[in-house]
Amino acid sequence: MKYRLKILVILIVTIFINQSIDAQSNGHRFLHNVGVLDSLKSEILNETRTIYVQLPNSYNENENRKYPVAYILDGEIFLPTVSNMLDFYSGGFIPEMVLIGVSNDKNRTRDLTPSHIKTKYGMPFNEENGEAANFIKFIEEQLIPFVEDKYPVTNYRTLIGHSYGGLFTIYSLINHPDLFANYLAIDPSLDWDKQKLLKQAEETFANKNYKGMSLFLSLSGQLHMQNSDITIDNVMQDETDFTIFARSNISFSNLIKKNSQNGLDFSWKFYPKDIHGTIAYPSIMDGLISIFEWFQMENTDKINSFDTSKETLLEIIKYREMKLENHFGYQVSPYPEELLNMSGYMNMDMEQYEKAKMYFELAIEYFPNSANAYDSLSGYYDAKKDYVNALKFAVKAYELSDMDYYKNKVEDLKKKQ
Repeated sequence: MKYRLKILVILIVTIFINQSIDAQSNGHRFLHNVGVLDSLKSEILNETRTIYVQLPNSYNENENRKYPVAYILDGEIFLPTVSNMLDFYSGGFIPEMVLIGVSNDKNRTRDLTPSHIKTKYGMPFNEENGEAANFIKFIEEQLIPFVEDKYPVTNYRTLIGHSYGGLFTIYSLINHPDLFANYLAIDPSLDWDKQKLLKQAEETFANKNYKGMSLFLSLSGQLHMQNSDITIDNVMQDETDFTIFARSNISFSNLIKKNSQNGLDFSWKFYPKDIHGTIAYPSIMDGLISIFEWFQMENTDKINSFDTSKETLLEIIKYREMKLENHFGYQVSPYPEELLNMSGYMNMDMEQYEKAKMYFELAIEYFPNSANAYDSLSGYYDAKKDYVNALKFAVKAYELSDMDYYKNKVEDLKKKQ
């Protein structure tokens, strides 16, 4: 019995870790292609904008299932990184998501900066800039409706940006806070236009309600390009242009902490060993885990314990269902179908039949269009020699899927009547 329980624990952990990893399942497949190319013509931007779309590995076009969505600025660069993180962490730590990589390889400075400047650090600045208001209009009025009409996404959105993309992420949080639920700003260029966004934020954060929203903000260790004596402990005492990038980030962080009454779920992290060009990778991992900390499984010790009662297990499952619904704003299964199904069979194997029945019934409740869920409950009744109910659920499975397996099972159960 202890051996079987150990196997159950291992499987529960493994199903989350490997939920999206199937590199050996289709012969010799070793490399993972990330992002399907798509585009939309924009009258707002007066151009056709390229996007890259990555669907979760669990996506099935025959199922009416939708996922949260993450919009990734500089998508041609960072979508593979986000996808890689989800391959390892989705399921138990981070929800499966549709990833939309927004290309910013052209007109990047124009679209991602919030105000017009002609000089920068005393030098002429000739790049087209300051059109963030137009770009967020494109995202709100064209890109999001395009994605929601064409792809299996919900309205629970996350925005991810680095450098100027991080600046735009903060701009969106300040000026369009309801557009996204989560904001991940990686080493953002908050020094832009003499810290203009920082000054705007002083009034905004004091008066707006950010309850239910999350921000992860990161800062690289590149505090001063020419003076190694400048550290995180003394950088705020420096008044030169060499440290204004870092000082803007820290000041913004302090401002948010000062206005904690606005309800924003905020996390800040300093990466002393990373520079501006390397910080994106660890920030994406830490940021996604941070903003989705509430999604992580709870009470796994009780779930894995042979002695936990059916009633307690049901309370845990229903609590998680309520918790996820409160965060997402819509109902979602607390666990993947595979985990519910597996838990049911493992409990049958351990002769914990009432727990097994509970898991199979929950699978049907959360996945009412799954033939496999009905087939599993049919198997439970078959094992209990209740052939009437076994046939009833086998017929339902066959109605949902005309596979020969279900057809044969129905015929076999009819013989047992």
